[in-house]
Amino acid sequence: MKLIKRSTLLNNLLEAKGSPDIKIITGIRRSGKSRLLADFMNKIKSEEPSSNVIFIDFRSLDTENLQEYHALNDYIEQHYKPNTINYLCIDEVQMCPKFELTINSLHASEKYDIYLTGSNAFLLSSDLATLFTGRFIEIAVFPFSFNEYCTYYGQLDGQQDIQNLLDQYVIDGGLSGSYVYSSQSKKTQYINDVYTTILQRDLVEKYHLADSEVLPKLMDYLMDNVSNISSPNSLAQQLSLLGIPTNNHTIATYLDLLCKAFVLYKVQRYDVKGKKYLQSLNKFYLVDSGIRFAQLGTRNMDYGRIYENLVAIELLRRNYQIYVGKLYQKEVDFVAIRGGEKCYIQVCDDMSSAETFKREYEPLLQIRDAYPKIILARTRHPQYDYQGIHIIDLASWLLS
Repeated sequence: MKLIKRSTLLNNLLEAKGSPDIKIITGIRRSGKSRLLADFMNKIKSEEPSSNVIFIDFRSLDTENLQEYHALNDYIEQHYKPNTINYLCIDEVQMCPKFELTINSLHASEKYDIYLTGSNAFLLSSDLATLFTGRFIEIAVFPFSFNEYCTYYGQLDGQQDIQNLLDQYVIDGGLSGSYVYSSQSKKTQYINDVYTTILQRDLVEKYHLADSEVLPKLMDYLMDNVSNISSPNSLAQQLSLLGIPTNNHTIATYLDLLCKAFVLYKVQRYDVKGKKYLQSLNKFYLVDSGIRFAQLGTRNMDYGRIYENLVAIELLRRNYQIYVGKLYQKEVDFVAIRGGEKCYIQVCDDMSSAETFKREYEPLLQIRDAYPKIILARTRHPQYDYQGIHIIDLASWLLS
């Protein structure tokens, strides 16, 4: 398999180096957490040859004797070296029952710079504060971006290649383990296997979900209606109409678990005029478009909404906080905030008709502040402006 250096992710991890926090690499299964940890260790070994890197890979049978937390603690302490920096890196840490007791003890000793990866069945976002008594930093890993997808598939020879690759990226998605397969059916089978494992092992089995039929049906409905505003109550009603009896409490619980397993990302609404967050009705974005294609094929392919989903995940990948903007009776797809930056973004597919163009720019023109306003669409043209709004080709923006 061709390996791509994920420089931005590696830099995020390197920026956390030396802090007293436990560094925890999180993300959906098969998104590249183990590879990122390996790249980090290689960087440390090349730049800090005098440091001591203690690496434990619980995927290897060689570490089977360490799957007891006292034995794990003893092994690490035996490999500690004084008068140098000691990096502790553990892959698939959950393979050791009660691993958190060892990690908390080692962290309290202040002798180690600690880095962990693990299965999402045991390292869901909500579990971290419970597991670790010390401070931790979460390094989020997403599937391959469109930029990384293009890098994987080689040199681009012009705008047409970029556009064709975006068409294929919508289908393939960013779970790069599927890229080694030449046929679409094999790629689809790989993605489906990953997805099924997440639902069954990470959620149904761990949380003993009684209504196991509801979970995949809920996901099918959300993927079929990607980027739509919804609520637990409305989703429960829709599933009941489809012959899947459930209730809003069950749906709320399942949505929460799907978000914690990094399958979905919940985005709240924001009142642009009133400058306040709205509690009711949210959007749930799918972590990777390849999962939708693998599960549903091209059924009900609304490309405008699929592109909106791509932009949502890309903004999160670029460390923006995102909200759905509400302005009077109109909607702005994204209010994106990063530090002191803010911008407003609309996303659509084909903007060639005057009616569609007007629908996209009108809400942006009603916003009276000076922050950038952007429309992302499949223009296939260089960027241009309309009344101060930046019109940018979607593929070019994703690639930038």
